[in-house]
Amino acid sequence: MTHPEIRQLLAPDPRRKILLLVLDGLGGLPDPATGRTELESAKIPNLDRLAREASGGRMQTIDHGVTPGSGPAHLALFGYHPYEVEIGRGVLEALGSGFELAPGDLAARANYATLDAEGVVRDRRAGRPTDQENRRLCDKLQSGIRDLAGGVEVFLLPGKEHRFTVVFRQKSASGSVAGELDPHLDDTDPQREGELPVDVRPGRPQANRSAAVVQEFLDAARQILRDEKAASGVLLRGFSGPIELTSFNECYGVRAGAIAAYPMYRGVARLVGMEVLGEPASFEEELELLESRYEDYDFFFIHFKATDSAGHSGDFAAKVRELETVDSNIPRLEALNPEVFVVTGDHSTPCVHKEHSWHPVPTIIRSPLSLPQPDAKFTERSLMHGDLGTFPAVQLMPLALAHASRLKKFGA
Repeated sequence: MTHPEIRQLLAPDPRRKILLLVLDGLGGLPDPATGRTELESAKIPNLDRLAREASGGRMQTIDHGVTPGSGPAHLALFGYHPYEVEIGRGVLEALGSGFELAPGDLAARANYATLDAEGVVRDRRAGRPTDQENRRLCDKLQSGIRDLAGGVEVFLLPGKEHRFTVVFRQKSASGSVAGELDPHLDDTDPQREGELPVDVRPGRPQANRSAAVVQEFLDAARQILRDEKAASGVLLRGFSGPIELTSFNECYGVRAGAIAAYPMYRGVARLVGMEVLGEPASFEEELELLESRYEDYDFFFIHFKATDSAGHSGDFAAKVRELETVDSNIPRLEALNPEVFVVTGDHSTPCVHKEHSWHPVPTIIRSPLSLPQPDAKFTERSLMHGDLGTFPAVQLMPLALAHASRLKKFGA
């Protein structure tokens, strides 16, 4: 169902609140030693109870066999078909940092990385520096880089751990924004250790100028960081420029608040027109924000990152612990008494794979209109048998609205 079709059926009722909890990288695969997934190994009595009280199933984020990036995955969760909305991670990271993009800007997601003397990537995440160290490195780079050739200005936006954002802006002689930097560039991140960074390559002739600008930046960054032991280089991906979308609130007749600790997820929420609430540094701060602002909105998106980080590290025990952390806070979320409580993920990040995967994500929707499953558990295999079946992520919002009785009947 598309946004225009949904808008014809909306029956807004701000008394019926919807809470969407997204556990990043939620889904997993069996550990070879035990045969159990991370969810099957975790002690999660509250999530298991919710599964027994809810409608359940599995959500296919993009398409069968298609592994989603975080940006497209969240757009799909919010009902924007990722095949129809092309947006790179750079713009999402910049928006999540509160940066005001101008038309023609070029943004890229960046990693600090450890490069050896031959330039080979030894650690794509530079040992996961602290956020304070990240800020120091960004300050060092920013002070060392002057405007690039042709009057291109560079903005560096610190993020979490090894992540930051680079924004390139073409300036005229008078200092105003002038011209557009084409975003059609290949990523320079090889996505694995033991390889050289990928050369900056334009995807079309109009991007030749952008490629030269980005290469100039990378060469300068390598020189400035040459005395750093861990963060000796920079990898870029997700080149993109700003776009406009129909707002989430207009699409679904809600007033939406978004709460996330990581800039990228604040960015995608801001892109679709949600109001981003603060910049929490932890899940505890996210929960405090939710509790303090709960009366101000009728839809909330709250994001939990640590499950994905553990999956990328291949740390099975850590992912189990993070799932248990979430579970221990479920009663705190329930105490807010949302009419509809949705728990899902944006994609799977199995520890045995250490990367995003295409596997469907466990999903539950609890409301007065749910179909309870007395023997269900909040696991991949148990929810295969739920009444939601395996459904596309772009249908999550219509399902949530329907469970809140916020969609009228279609036809006579």
